[in-house]
Amino acid sequence: MTEYKHIFGPVPSRRLGISLGIDIITKKTCNLDCVYCEVGKTTNYTIIRDEYIDLDEIKSEITHYFKYNNCILDYITFAGSGEPMLNNKIGEIIKYIRSITDTKIALITNGILFTNSKIIDEIVDVDVIIPSLDAVFQETFNKINRPYENIKIDEIIKGLILLRDKYLKQIFLEIFIIDGINNSKEELDYFKEVLLKIKPDKIELNSLDRPPVENWVKKTDISILQEIKNYWNIENVVIIDKYKNRKEVCAYSDLKEKTILNMLSIRPCTVEDISNITGINVLEINKYLDILENFKLIESVKNERGVFIKLK
Repeated sequence: MTEYKHIFGPVPSRRLGISLGIDIITKKTCNLDCVYCEVGKTTNYTIIRDEYIDLDEIKSEITHYFKYNNCILDYITFAGSGEPMLNNKIGEIIKYIRSITDTKIALITNGILFTNSKIIDEIVDVDVIIPSLDAVFQETFNKINRPYENIKIDEIIKGLILLRDKYLKQIFLEIFIIDGINNSKEELDYFKEVLLKIKPDKIELNSLDRPPVENWVKKTDISILQEIKNYWNIENVVIIDKYKNRKEVCAYSDLKEKTILNMLSIRPCTVEDISNITGINVLEINKYLDILENFKLIESVKNERGVFIKLK
């Protein structure tokens, strides 16, 4: 089995089915430091766009994967260690993927850079864009997303409206709900006003799925998500459902599962411990942990040093 540095999966995605991930940014390079991020705390806090990872290296891995793998994919997804749109070669990578496969392409992004019309032009060839909008008030935005200095939520909202004007394919807008933080009546009322201006094809309500950066972030009960959906009374609001069963995933690796379970049989580990020792991408590890947790083989425990995964 070939190990890639910048491609991970395919993994079962709760939103996109069977997804091949492409990570085109160096670890934790981002313009936000979200309290719920499953990848970890931002260490390279920046608004600078750069190549970050050699373009030819990324192209080589994509070529190799599609030459030697025949897994049926629902999507190729830009996601991973940070904000993919900070890579200034993303447009070229999209064009290259288009040249070798007709698999649909998804972009998961925090949406910060859509304020720039030229950057939108770089990514118009993807099939689905999944931006985030976790707040509509600056105070809430600062608390949840902890933006790089001088990033304003009003400008982000304007950028998402601009995206809708320029991009004719599907937009799935994700809203991560933290009960007591971004679901006050005032925020929900303004959210609805903003959502009707952005006009996404789908509005996805999400909550905590894997251990977050900050321990105070808790999973929001599905009943609260349902209350928000009912309160807005907007037709295209959905609550993100669970992943597909691992038996449906052609590339589900029993070897990777066994490696993770073997590590946990020795001692409890953080997700970062598992990634550092095995070399498996953090997002891919989290997909395996989702499934192992669903089968009640593992559990997450918190202590003063963070969140650890252990066998049940």
